[in-house]
Amino acid sequence: MSVDDVTKDDRKKHRFQFERHAPHYRDQFEAVTQKMQSECPIAWSDTYDGHWVAAGNKEVFELARCPHVSNDHDVTGEGSGYKGISIPTAKRANGIRGGILEMDEPDHKNYRSFLNPYLSPAAVKRWIPFIDEVVGACLDEKIESGRIDFVDELANIVPAVLTLGMLGIPLEKWTIYNEPVHAAVYTPPDSPDIERVGELHKKMGLDLFTSLMEIRENPRPGLINELLQARIDGEPLPDMEIFGNLGLLIGGGFDTTTALTAHSLEWLSENPEQRRHLSENRDEMLDAATEEFLRYFTPAPGDGRTINEDVEVEGVQFREGERLWLSWAMANRDPEVFDDPNEIILDRTGNRHYSFGLGVHRCVGSNVARTVFKRMLLAVLDRMPDYRCDPETTVHYDTIGVIQGMRHLPATFTPGPRTHAGLDETLVKLQRMVDEERLAEPLVIAKRNAAGN
Repeated sequence: MSVDDVTKDDRKKHRFQFERHAPHYRDQFEAVTQKMQSECPIAWSDTYDGHWVAAGNKEVFELARCPHVSNDHDVTGEGSGYKGISIPTAKRANGIRGGILEMDEPDHKNYRSFLNPYLSPAAVKRWIPFIDEVVGACLDEKIESGRIDFVDELANIVPAVLTLGMLGIPLEKWTIYNEPVHAAVYTPPDSPDIERVGELHKKMGLDLFTSLMEIRENPRPGLINELLQARIDGEPLPDMEIFGNLGLLIGGGFDTTTALTAHSLEWLSENPEQRRHLSENRDEMLDAATEEFLRYFTPAPGDGRTINEDVEVEGVQFREGERLWLSWAMANRDPEVFDDPNEIILDRTGNRHYSFGLGVHRCVGSNVARTVFKRMLLAVLDRMPDYRCDPETTVHYDTIGVIQGMRHLPATFTPGPRTHAGLDETLVKLQRMVDEERLAEPLVIAKRNAAGN
């Protein structure tokens, strides 16, 4: 990779062959970031049919909040023609766009208003006992053996079960959703396994459609019911938009939290003194450490945009229709904003990272992600305090262009006693809790519905 000046288009004189989907990019991330931030914090790349890349913190901030930058994905070909947030453009099944992340105003604001009450701090707090039960059951499945894969046997399971509970889908179905969601990210299109992954996705899609039909016929609390009951200008939401938003909630709820948890546990294994210090001082350090892990590992490393009007930002002339990649991950390593940006400082203060994005499209599920991560981390620190991850059998995603994730993180620890029932038995108990306490219906929604009656 190199930066060179060319004269054929003065606007694009700073060029960088930005190959973020290449397998080597994970190992070169820090070097690429430093080079771009020092030489061309906004550069043109000819990769993926050509697009701008914003790497500097200030540049990402200004472009993310610019009114002339669009998230829209015109899947029907009847509107803007823009291509959404994925570069290269994602293949959307049956013309479904990626929920509120691929909407501009006023659609974005309207749809987000239906999701917000279910994902607010108060709503998420009600789920903490539920989360703790799932975490405890996962750890108890392995606690006596002294061995665990923190990805397969903890961090994949907890977010999946919680997400289904919030949607209103039976908890026992988490296995139908779990593998295809993760495999869709880590399986390259030329993999011999892609056909099997596709079949898993079809099975998941069919179950989601079936759940939608069941809840439409017999409403029960949850985000699916909320979207089915929602109205804009008196009209119900189109099924394709409901599916798009459900897909966003499932994808965002599963893989990003898993990635954050796995990388954090791996780092704490490599730094046992820091792990001990965090555990002993958790009341003062947990919040700051969570933000630092988010900054450093940035599970979702960036988003695409489309310029919707000729505009100049930070001295660069952009033209309508040009594509743009906003790198949250690189902005989070800018030395102009963060001291020692390539070091994890657990008690870092003033940590204004961009790991949940910026502006109106900031991640709607950030409260969920933080809560689930903290509950898993604390439980591991308490019940497996001397765990050691095995670098020889750890498997990172081949590429980090979509999610900076992990497939396997095996670890050993001193065995301990069980304190919870097994996972299957726990899920039966938790399903009763969800149903009887109407846990998937936030109190503000319950009051609204009562007032409506």
